[in-house]
Amino acid sequence: MKHDETLSQPVIDLYDEYTHAPLDRREFMRRLAVLAGSSAAAYALLPVLENNYAQAALTQPDDKRLLTENVVFNGKYGKLKAYMARPAMAGKRGSVLVIHENRGLNPHIQDVTRRVALAGFNAMALDFLSPLGGTPDNEDEARALFSKLDRAQTAENGMAALAELNAHAEANGRLGAVGFCWGGGMVNQMAVYAPDLNAAVCFYGVAPNTALVPQIKARVQLHYAGVDERINAGRSAYEAALSSAGVRFESFLYEGKQHAFHNDSNAARYDKASAELAWSRTVNLFKKTLA
Repeated sequence: MKHDETLSQPVIDLYDEYTHAPLDRREFMRRLAVLAGSSAAAYALLPVLENNYAQAALTQPDDKRLLTENVVFNGKYGKLKAYMARPAMAGKRGSVLVIHENRGLNPHIQDVTRRVALAGFNAMALDFLSPLGGTPDNEDEARALFSKLDRAQTAENGMAALAELNAHAEANGRLGAVGFCWGGGMVNQMAVYAPDLNAAVCFYGVAPNTALVPQIKARVQLHYAGVDERINAGRSAYEAALSSAGVRFESFLYEGKQHAFHNDSNAARYDKASAELAWSRTVNLFKKTLA
């Protein structure tokens, strides 16, 4: 179901506000009912607006081409949980950290991690909510936990995940990262603070402090949705800083597409053609930089 067939832009904007701002569910439903015309109509929109992991997976957890596992390892501030996937065939290969949205480590991100592995890389999705007990099943609860994370410690945990990936017996010493929304912003932070990062792919994430952009050593790839004022507000300054610092980067704008257009578990915002194009560009960058 495409959003433009069933949903108005104000409805999509309200859902974006709900998922990114401190807007509780009761107020979200009240405002959605106003836009939809009634409470019943609002509830009818929820299956389109909210993520449906069962219908979206492009890979299977038991895919025989892959080895997958849940792992726990030591970070600077305590135990960290993660999901790992890698090709079943033994061999040295590049490694990729997959960074989740502000919903935590859920089935969709596990699916994306397996996609990275199927492309020929060791892949790890760190649960950045590990310090708070890990990602809860309830998405509202998960989203609320992000405001409780310590920003500096969160970046340190990302660095610990990169180190854990690089220490794997089948790692070749080359590192990449890809993140979405909150995770896209975190990828930008990792690019600033991780000099060993070879490739950084950000899907519609907040730009880093432009004063720190000259620290970036990685190849950077940016994916922006055309209908995403909140994120796009920082795009021009970030690109200018990358250019000025001589950082090798490429930036793509997907005209008319919504924030989170790559998330195929969300019928309201997912755009298949744009998602597949962006993913092919992501994999191509990793193949160029991590082999």
